[in-house]
Amino acid sequence: MNQQENCSCSKDRIIFPVIQEDSSCCPTYKEDRHIIPGLDQSFVTGSIQTAAGLIPRVSAAWQSRDYWGTIKARWGIGRYNYRIDPGLYALGNPDTNSPVLVTANYKMSFDKLKRELPGRNLWILVLDTKGINVWCAAGHGTFGTKELIERITSSGLKNIVGHRKLIVPQLGAPGVAAHEVKRLSGFKVYYGPVRAKDLSAYLDSGWKATPAMRTVDFPLKERAVLIPIELTDTVKKFLVIAPVLFILSGIGGPEGFWTNTINYGLFAVIALLAAIFSGAVLNPLLLPYLPGQAFSTKGFFIGIVVALILLYLRDADLQTWSGKTETLAWLLMIPAISSFLAMNFTGASTYTSLSGVKKEMRLALPAQIAAACAGFITWIISRLIA
Repeated sequence: MNQQENCSCSKDRIIFPVIQEDSSCCPTYKEDRHIIPGLDQSFVTGSIQTAAGLIPRVSAAWQSRDYWGTIKARWGIGRYNYRIDPGLYALGNPDTNSPVLVTANYKMSFDKLKRELPGRNLWILVLDTKGINVWCAAGHGTFGTKELIERITSSGLKNIVGHRKLIVPQLGAPGVAAHEVKRLSGFKVYYGPVRAKDLSAYLDSGWKATPAMRTVDFPLKERAVLIPIELTDTVKKFLVIAPVLFILSGIGGPEGFWTNTINYGLFAVIALLAAIFSGAVLNPLLLPYLPGQAFSTKGFFIGIVVALILLYLRDADLQTWSGKTETLAWLLMIPAISSFLAMNFTGASTYTSLSGVKKEMRLALPAQIAAACAGFITWIISRLIA
């Protein structure tokens, strides 16, 4: 009776039982049962037989569905469901001496890792990070020491490889205590380079990282790719708020309702869009050049600039009280919204630490809320006294 015939299959994964010597027709399970990722996942190209059972084999090459999945995830479509089964995978045709790389079960992280390793034979140990990338998961604790140790055991890795070495991405270091992993599992952790594109050079050099491989930066390309998902999430809120502002703009003043909405409501919608564009687009693109270290400060600064340009183009009326209050309202609201949206990029940046982010939010969030509320009330007053 071979092991494969005695596996119990589910949609998510395959569990191979370790059968006791005195087992009857109904096998019992030990605590170290091996949990194998699903072989029916769309990106799996085959399998490889090991002492722990059949391990899914994957290819370094991307298929069209991988590109399409990445595009959708960038735009926030199914982003939190873009994940794979945690466990052990084979890239190429690895053996007992092949390296073991650790990553997250966010499929984009997994895909980017294997794409940079064509022609390589190695094992990829995927942790259950709830579909979150390595860096963020390390901060949340899901890419961590406990999960790594549990995944080593549940995958049967000790029976598959003859060495006791793991390559963990450097960005996962905040969540992984190497000495604890060594003490509890016997595996020594090596922190690999920051970027997957440097892995081939890292492996060829005998697992030695150059200073460049250890340098974390946040270039324009990496900042730009974050814009779509921020816009997608923000536009959903815009579609709720914009009609409210448009309708409210019709109140007050000697002119009729529809004339007011065209004169003031349309500008309110444009101003709201400008605030979103400022915080979610201009802020990440111009990030290194904006004053201040805090993201809220950078967002506030670019928000002020955008507000002044917009009000200048509108030829704001500063001769009447209604014109002055409307101008003041948008000078409060646009920078506040821009500042708030700018803080969304802190988790993807090397500019701040976790403690710095928490401190910034404690100080900036109340100020942003106060400014936005004061601006909205001022804008309502400007319509009532028009």
